[in-house]
Amino acid sequence: MEILKWLTDWYKSNCDGDWEHSYGIKINTLDNPGWFVGIDLVDTKKDGKIINIKVDNTDDDWYSIKSEGSVFEGYGDSSKLPLLISKFKEFVESSNVQVLK
Repeated sequence: MEILKWLTDWYKSNCDGDWEHSYGIKINTLDNPGWFVGIDLVDTKKDGKIINIKVDNTDDDWYSIKSEGSVFEGYGDSSKLPLLISKFKEFVESSNVQVLK
């Protein structure tokens, strides 16, 4: 799971003695069933960046990702955890995201 190594490295790169005491990463299950990924962006290079994507193919094939600037949130069906983390990676590495002003 190369994507988990990438996420671990991203997390470690943001731990500065302060950030990790207030911010971090949350991964939870949903009851429909599915996954939730929440990643704090405050005081990171993506602080203030926004994105909003929703894909709803079927009841068993869906995901959405969004950020209003302070938290990246990903929701997806029960097979989408790796995809949600990959979408966060794309968000971090992309220069094509809007800036919240």
